[in-house]
Amino acid sequence: MRRLLGLLLVLSGCGVPANGAVTVFAAASLTEAFTRIAAESGLNVRFNFAGSAALAAQIDQGAPADVFASATRITIDGVAPVAFAKNQLVIAVAKGNPKGLNELSDLMRPDVKVALCAQQVPCGAAAKKALASVAVQPVTLEQDVKAALSKLKLGEVDAAVVYRTDVRASPDVEGIEFPESADAINEYQIAVLKESPNRAGAQAFVDYVRSEKGMAALVAAGFQR
Repeated sequence: MRRLLGLLLVLSGCGVPANGAVTVFAAASLTEAFTRIAAESGLNVRFNFAGSAALAAQIDQGAPADVFASATRITIDGVAPVAFAKNQLVIAVAKGNPKGLNELSDLMRPDVKVALCAQQVPCGAAAKKALASVAVQPVTLEQDVKAALSKLKLGEVDAAVVYRTDVRASPDVEGIEFPESADAINEYQIAVLKESPNRAGAQAFVDYVRSEKGMAALVAAGFQR
């Protein structure tokens, strides 16, 4: 991770033409929005979606990537990374809210099984901050937000604290907003990696993500500007 944080953000440069394949390592919560953005951009994009911490470890170990889009801030010596969206937590429950959950404190009920993200990943770090006032005992800690939501969809838990975007992308669940989440909003950042074999294509993807069309896709998915 330390080596990754030392990588420089590249805003221009030569390399493979922009119509070549661009390998994007992106936070799992970006799956739907980035898939749409790639299709609309016309770029040849290959994705690796996972938890931000896992992706950072993969890049640090030498996995080839052109772009890294994280669900948390990226610290890169000497260069300011590019912020492009924000995301907020909600309590996800099955359609119809069978347990009758209405607020954060309901997650402490002994009859409610809760899934959270592990604290080392952005959704878990945000949940820890948002849930600071309640003593929630999760039955599982997942490595990315999609895995936490999957536990709910499979019926293994009654609620999962996930991003608003994940609920919007899942027609079989619904989200309960809670005011405490306003203090734990994640800022997403994106970087073209120094070792990118397709720096021109990578920059074209980043530019499209930050364009009005890219932002429209992100907002439609539930992200905030």
